[in-house]
Amino acid sequence: MTTTGAHQDGAGTAARGYGWWGRRRSVVLDVGLALVSALECGLEGTSFAQNAGLPVPLGVVFGLLVGSVLVVRRRWPFAVVLVSIAVTPAEMGYLMGLVGLYSLAASEAPRRLIGSLAGMSVVGTLIVTSVRMRQNVTDTGIDTHRWYVPLVAVLMSVGLTAPPVLLGLYVGARRRLMESLRERADSLEQELSLLADRAEQRAEWARTEERTRIAREMHDVVAHRVSLMVVHAAALQAVALKDPAKAVKNAALVGDLGRQALTELREMLGVLRSGEQVAARQAAGRPGGAPGTVPAPAAVPLAAVGLAAANAAAAAAAEDGPGMADIEALVGESRDTGMVVELTVQGESRPYAPEVEQTAYRVVQEALTNVLKHATGSKVMVRLAHRESEVAMQVENGPSDDMQGAGPRLPSGGNGLVGMRERVTALGGAFVSGETDSGGFRVSAVLPDRSDRSDRSDPSSSAELPGSRVAPGSPVSPDRGAV
Repeated sequence: MTTTGAHQDGAGTAARGYGWWGRRRSVVLDVGLALVSALECGLEGTSFAQNAGLPVPLGVVFGLLVGSVLVVRRRWPFAVVLVSIAVTPAEMGYLMGLVGLYSLAASEAPRRLIGSLAGMSVVGTLIVTSVRMRQNVTDTGIDTHRWYVPLVAVLMSVGLTAPPVLLGLYVGARRRLMESLRERADSLEQELSLLADRAEQRAEWARTEERTRIAREMHDVVAHRVSLMVVHAAALQAVALKDPAKAVKNAALVGDLGRQALTELREMLGVLRSGEQVAARQAAGRPGGAPGTVPAPAAVPLAAVGLAAANAAAAAAAEDGPGMADIEALVGESRDTGMVVELTVQGESRPYAPEVEQTAYRVVQEALTNVLKHATGSKVMVRLAHRESEVAMQVENGPSDDMQGAGPRLPSGGNGLVGMRERVTALGGAFVSGETDSGGFRVSAVLPDRSDRSDRSDPSSSAELPGSRVAPGSPVSPDRGAV
């Protein structure tokens, strides 16, 4: 049963209201049915007036009024059915009864009300039909069996009541089903919209993470090499006229460091490009695609490409990057600048996961770079400890001998410690940094051995390296000891 007073036209603009009708054709249909019903009842009203001894015009007017009630079938279907039951003894309103029962059954009225009014209609039609047929049989004098009148009366009453009720119940159930499906479609559309928004957020997160990782790699690769180049360039400037041989040596070192920096940058950028291509093929479901084949952007979800590219590029960079075996060469480069660096290794060295190897190397590299920038001339202790289920490293420098500003001043972006902490915590390790009591600075990190997935705990893993002590108030995980 529709009760809305306005509808939307094809252009989506609100049209004028039509009372309780939602559409113009509903108005035309109901008014047309009401006119036909009024005409029918008016014609049947003449017979009713003659049989009741009333004036014929009065019967016609009564029939017209009764038949016009059908115009409110959508708003008050039960009223139409009650009027049709009431005029059943007058043998009028057959169309009104059929349409009224259909409208009532198709509406949202309670099933108990529909059954009650349908039963009243059956009983009323059965009584009137039985009486009329007995009168006809008596007037005509036709000899019929005893069961003839009841059978015909039951068939007529059921035939005039059951079809419209069943059809109305079917149409009402179908209408409710369509409304339920429409609501589910709207709900699914909203869910798809939310999923699309979340996918876009994940893609943006992946892009942000990738930019951060690239910036961190650039910082680690460039900062150390360029810092060494600046130191050697300053030394070259100082000894160019006094010691030409040493100047030539420093110039060669600057060239070697520059070439190493360019080589590392090219390798890193190549890994990023290859990682993005592999991730795109994986996201498109073609891990074995032909070389150089890149899927169409429309066929690859942004979030899948962003996350897969970040993971693939990070894994490839870790495998191709430097490892713990290169730390000794790294210390040697720092010694060439004049720094006093002592390297101590405890435990038996063994291979680790690529990401652990590279993270350990980058932590030591960035710590030595910070010493070169901020503590020129200080003595540096680099300690490595290979434990049962983890590897620990510590870089500690004493007070700087260059407190008056001698030597080159290198710019600092303040991201070195942040980058080291991000690298270590991303692997589930612990990172501590802070000043020492002697005026120096200490960087400590503990990395789990990711190549060994067994959950083992060793109390000795929390022991400190000889000669190390964490500054009071340093942030350290309760289940990880300081290095």
